Amino acid sequence: MTYLLDVGEISAEFHGRDDVESLTYTTSGTHVRFVAPGSATYGQYGLFEWNMPPRTGGADGHFHRTFSESFFVMSGLVEFYDGKAWTPGRPGDFIYVPMGGIHGFRAPGDEPSSMLILFAPGPPREKYFRELGEIRATGRELTDDEWTEFLARHDQYRAE
Repeated sequence: MTYLLDVGEISAEFHGRDDVESLTYTTSGTHVRFVAPGSATYGQYGLFEWNMPPRTGGADGHFHRTFSESFFVMSGLVEFYDGKAWTPGRPGDFIYVPMGGIHGFRAPGDEPSSMLILFAPGPPREKYFRELGEIRATGRELTDDEWTEFLARHDQYRAE
């Protein structure tokens, strides 16, 4: 139990749609909305809306040590990798990946795809998404060691 008082408190916070940060990856056209980053949920979870154009790559096989990740497909086709095979995800499908679980995703279909990604507890994934966007937008070339350091700094480890 984490709330110890006998009565509830007035503490709900409204975050309007227009106040949510977002970014678009220039190389793929993927648009990410920071619906509820860990900074807005006091680190309890992070929720991101991920919108991909048709035939868009996503994340190669990787894992995280300090948080789980869940995906909820809202539209289109999103394929998910579990370390062995790719499985198609359609609207309404939910995928849970515990800490240490190998996973990846991509949008191979001919229509746009959209999903929600939930991180728990809420790591500062927005920092990772911003920095990755900057690397892609500027065309900065990273060595293999620099990629490894960048990913590890954001608790992301290659599975291959």
